[in-house]
Amino acid sequence: MRSLRVAFAGTPQVAVPALNAVVDSAHEVVAVLSKPDAPAGRGRSVLPSPISVAARERGLDVHTPQSLDASPHGALELIKNFEVDVVVVVAYGLLVPPALLDVTEFGWVNVHFSRLPKWRGAAPVQHAIAHGDPTIGVTTFRIDAGLDTGPVLLRSPDIEISDHEDSGHLLQRLAPIGATLLVRTLDSLAAGVAHPTDQGDQQVSVAPRLTTAQSRIDWSMPVIDVDRWIRACTPAPGAWTTFAEHRLGIGTPAGVRVDPAAEPGAVVVEKRAVLVGARGGYCELDQVQPSGKKWMSADAWLRGLRTDERHVR
Repeated sequence: MRSLRVAFAGTPQVAVPALNAVVDSAHEVVAVLSKPDAPAGRGRSVLPSPISVAARERGLDVHTPQSLDASPHGALELIKNFEVDVVVVVAYGLLVPPALLDVTEFGWVNVHFSRLPKWRGAAPVQHAIAHGDPTIGVTTFRIDAGLDTGPVLLRSPDIEISDHEDSGHLLQRLAPIGATLLVRTLDSLAAGVAHPTDQGDQQVSVAPRLTTAQSRIDWSMPVIDVDRWIRACTPAPGAWTTFAEHRLGIGTPAGVRVDPAAEPGAVVVEKRAVLVGARGGYCELDQVQPSGKKWMSADAWLRGLRTDERHVR
């Protein structure tokens, strides 16, 4: 089996296991692409991406263009100069121009955290949780000009989504599975045994990126949907509501209680629990984040209140 020369394009922490897996494989990572340094954390300090940090720790060349293009001094030149056989993409965050898709022997191979064609788009894990999917998977496919529509190379088996899992935890579980699937994909390409297959048009669904405005909680929804929505939005973009006209971040609930008499938005305080009503039941709060403050337990938040308000909106 030949060793492929790989350019790796990724940005967040979820892409790091895939980068390390390719570096440790029979293939050679000759360059790494990542989004430019950006403000992060409470202090909004400008920091390199997790992939940039991981790549430099492995002694790899890192390139952080503002965008990809096919200009003589852009990504095309980089790919040609490094004699790249395939570009791997894992949660990169920049669009690939059609002019760049066929400049390498094996094109651009994407690791996508769903079993395509289900949940095409930027937020497949979030949408899977929000819609109550019992399982999810990982797919590798060759990028084409459409939105995650390219031919499939490999799919993982179905992976169960637990009842209380948020999107951050699920992505942590999927990341090493995707890393293993990626190396298997590169091995099959190198050995000439890969068989790309059309996705077909069955079970197509789209998973656009969730915005902060969209992640506001609607307590009038059925309680199971409220629970799913909060978990889908955790940790990003972050579920939130308002309390006494101030924003309040809501972390993954500790549980759900069925109660047809529950009043949507009503805060109920028990000896060992803080509950918020939705349609048909209550969400038991765990961690909350008052505006301008750190995350804290829901009962500590209530103990510090100087208001008789007991509704969220």
